[in-house]
Amino acid sequence: MLYREALNKALDEMMEKDETVVVLGIDVGFYGGTYRVTEGLYAKYGEKRVIDTPIVENSIVGNAIGMAIGGLRPVAELMTVNFSLIAMDQIVNQAAKLRYMSGGKVALPMVVRTPQGVAKQLAAQHSQSFERFFSSVPGLKVFVATDAVSAYYGLKHAISIDDPVVFLEHELLYPEKMEFKEVDQFSPYLPRLMKEGKGITVVSYLKMFHDTMRALPVVEKELNTTCEVFDLVSLNPVDIEPVVESIKKTGRFVIVTEEPKTGSYAAEFMAKITEEAFYYLDAPPLRICGEDVPTPYNRKLELASIPTPEKIAQKIVQWGKEHGI
Repeated sequence: MLYREALNKALDEMMEKDETVVVLGIDVGFYGGTYRVTEGLYAKYGEKRVIDTPIVENSIVGNAIGMAIGGLRPVAELMTVNFSLIAMDQIVNQAAKLRYMSGGKVALPMVVRTPQGVAKQLAAQHSQSFERFFSSVPGLKVFVATDAVSAYYGLKHAISIDDPVVFLEHELLYPEKMEFKEVDQFSPYLPRLMKEGKGITVVSYLKMFHDTMRALPVVEKELNTTCEVFDLVSLNPVDIEPVVESIKKTGRFVIVTEEPKTGSYAAEFMAKITEEAFYYLDAPPLRICGEDVPTPYNRKLELASIPTPEKIAQKIVQWGKEHGI
């Protein structure tokens, strides 16, 4: 199914199962959402459960907080993560902290869904990745949806729990057709083992996961080895033990993300790995990220500012040869 269809399926099933689940956001109702994720829900559940809002992000999230306090399970859609900055006070100072500051008396079962990342020539103000911001805020859970499986199961889990979740998607993945299969047990907090290998442990998520998988045939051929690949579903909290166990086998670690390199989530994850698996590493860990520049509008410059399959392959091969693979 399409990536957006997996998200729609999760919303539909949760709304059908629990009448307290409501959706709100810009054009989520009559028009079916900017990226058609909420398509059909307005006709099925009506305007009281699929709510079109004004273009005011702090109001969207603020209303969702009030709904959650009042006993509903709101799913607030922000058109892009770039606009989440307008709602940061609501997300960081209210949603993330009210349960703690009330001594657990106030639950916040709410989800803020939003796409991020570099699409195609949307320029610097509409091409950002903010997982590093959200994952550093105590009280927030941060999920990412890499494919149809993690989109479906991850969103259902996010809606079902009594904590605020920032659920990050990618703008270029919505129309992508992906394999979908039912999973008996799905834990968003465990990195998903997507490919087994013996020589290098690789971690990624969202669109960069797919670009990394496209790069691996070149890497494995050039370095005469195999890569073990993990996809992250939850960025915070995350259980890194499966990745540590993989590093014990491979001795080498690479993480690939689209965000700018300085202050990146990749840096935080690498720090966790270094703390837990330092003595199992046979080479310095490698972090492949976007450049520390505002994303250019020009398409050639835009591609130069982020990892591509070709650049991912080149950097891993160069790193591998420098460190004796």
